[in-house]
Amino acid sequence: MKEENNKTCNYLESDRNFQENADTISEAAFQYAEKKDGEYTLEDYYNLPDERRVELIDGVFYDMAAPSIIHQVGGLDIFRQLSDYVESQNGSCLVLASPLDVQLDCDEWTMLQPDVVVICDWDKVQNRCIYGAPDLVIEILSPSTMRRDQTIKMNKYRNAGVREYWMIDLKQKRVIVYDFENQKPPVIYGMKEPVPVQIYGGDCRIRFDRMLDKINRLEL
Repeated sequence: MKEENNKTCNYLESDRNFQENADTISEAAFQYAEKKDGEYTLEDYYNLPDERRVELIDGVFYDMAAPSIIHQVGGLDIFRQLSDYVESQNGSCLVLASPLDVQLDCDEWTMLQPDVVVICDWDKVQNRCIYGAPDLVIEILSPSTMRRDQTIKMNKYRNAGVREYWMIDLKQKRVIVYDFENQKPPVIYGMKEPVPVQIYGGDCRIRFDRMLDKINRLEL
């Protein structure tokens, strides 16, 4: 079983209307809980088998398939570039990559697993999870999670106080950036040029050329 939550890392729920069949966890897995969507909590989350990877959004469980190799290549490359930048600047922010629990709303009903996050407030770094909103959240889009990342999670991140949110679409070769902190409309970037990170005033720029070279080889 997943280890028990500590005092601060608690649980979540989500809107069933946005779910696709690929996103929802099998009903049989939760027969023991005898709960309806919207009623699951962090206690249920931590009682799941270790091999079952899910997100809890507003009391609803969403299944998370194992990421593809291309998905991992993208996420790890971005993680490396962000980590290298923070280190080069002697920065104090922490860069983390999934699997990682983020108790976004600091309640019992939601626990997310973003692909990459940057946290600059170390008080949010708990033993079991990130408690509260990261400064930067990056999601690598995949067919089974794209709708959720673009709708439910985007709104959750904005409302929770995430400063900046990226959606990486490796198939369409584009990056969608939401600068929530400055209340700017989303900007869509191609991947031919480096993409600026707004929480660092654009001084940090993520390159995609070498990442795409690897992905192109995998797609051959």
